[in-house]
Amino acid sequence: MTTAPDPAPPRSSLLRVAVASGVGTSLEFYDFAIYGTATALVFTDTFFRTGDPWFSTFMGLATFGTGFLMAPLGAVLFGWVGDRRGRRTALMLTFLGMGAATVVMGLLPSYATIGVAAPVLLVCLRLVHGLCRGGETGGAATLAMEHAPPERRALWGVFTALGSPVGTILANVAFMFVLFLPAQDVSDWGWRLPFLFGGVVLVLGIWVRRGVRESPEFRALHDSGALQTRRAPVVEVLRTGWRRVLLAAGVNIGLNSTTFALSIFMLSYATAAAPQGLGLPRQPIVNGAILALVLHGVFNVVGAVASDRFGRRPVMMSGAVLSIVAALSIFPLSAQGTVGAVTLAMCLGFAATGVLFGPMYVYFGELFSREQRQTGMGIAFHVGAVLGGGISPLVANRILAWTGDAVNIGYYLACALLLSLVCLAVLPETAPRRLAARAAAQPAPASV
Repeated sequence: MTTAPDPAPPRSSLLRVAVASGVGTSLEFYDFAIYGTATALVFTDTFFRTGDPWFSTFMGLATFGTGFLMAPLGAVLFGWVGDRRGRRTALMLTFLGMGAATVVMGLLPSYATIGVAAPVLLVCLRLVHGLCRGGETGGAATLAMEHAPPERRALWGVFTALGSPVGTILANVAFMFVLFLPAQDVSDWGWRLPFLFGGVVLVLGIWVRRGVRESPEFRALHDSGALQTRRAPVVEVLRTGWRRVLLAAGVNIGLNSTTFALSIFMLSYATAAAPQGLGLPRQPIVNGAILALVLHGVFNVVGAVASDRFGRRPVMMSGAVLSIVAALSIFPLSAQGTVGAVTLAMCLGFAATGVLFGPMYVYFGELFSREQRQTGMGIAFHVGAVLGGGISPLVANRILAWTGDAVNIGYYLACALLLSLVCLAVLPETAPRRLAARAAAQPAPASV
């Protein structure tokens, strides 16, 4: 006896799931963006007083990177929860953890108040946030794609990807208002306000997620009893899907390297005084970053919709090629030393990477079976994030310090994106419409 499949969820239900998925990644990237902006603008004095501007900035960026180190472990831990206990359960836990860590960062005493304990506590909170982030990414993307119609997965899944520009825009807007304060007030207490605002996002997100049902695919899997006899998801992933994990991680290395160099390093480079940077005013650069992120969101949607029609690989490979061209143009443009040139450079970079990023969450989810989907895509995404976004601001900082020419950073980013392109060329196509068209084109077997 077979069980009838669940009817397609109404559009209003799909929209709530999509928003619930996107609100988590919004908080995730909101935290990363406010931390990165605070590092570029005030943390070198508030938490990392070393007496050396280069080294203080390096320490701030290194602390930013510690959150990435915990994310693969979070993907394993919360991936087990999501693949065995439910996507929704895992997402409530990760969202609470991320939100709490963000708010507490806004309450931390400075180095001047408690000494070395201040940066130590900051690192601990970054680790907690990174652990929860590791489970959030895979869970949010999996929940969205498992509710969506197969032929429209990327369209509905793009809400998860849109959390990146939305969260980063919110962070930049928050700091845009903070920067209206006198410079001393920003350093003393103003920087705390964006972190505390994360509590508002946390409350709204919990309200949205409480109204979301478990995904139909997971409910069917759970009701079948198949999960009771299976190994831990991480064991299954590493035994049967390790090759796809490594290739998908390679795709994300290039993307994350570029987007975090643009969103974190560029703010520091553009606003720092020479020779560390261009010495441009903070407010216009933040405004330019907001414009660039709006373009990033637009091209997320373009890439996602195109991938539902033309396939994941052709669209993402096109995005990788465009991103390589943009990476080689970003720093020669920025070297002109004007706000307009830096804004144009950020717009080019974020528009190109938007095409690559839009379909990526859904593509990674489709690479793995539903029994190991959250764990598999979470590990792949965050291993790539550690080796990409986790170190690219540091690498960019060191390249500039050693060579004195920011143009060389573009070569580093282009090489990382070339790795993404190669990995995409090796990975299989997964878009349901493309697979169906390919199957229909196959000749029917000859009858005997």
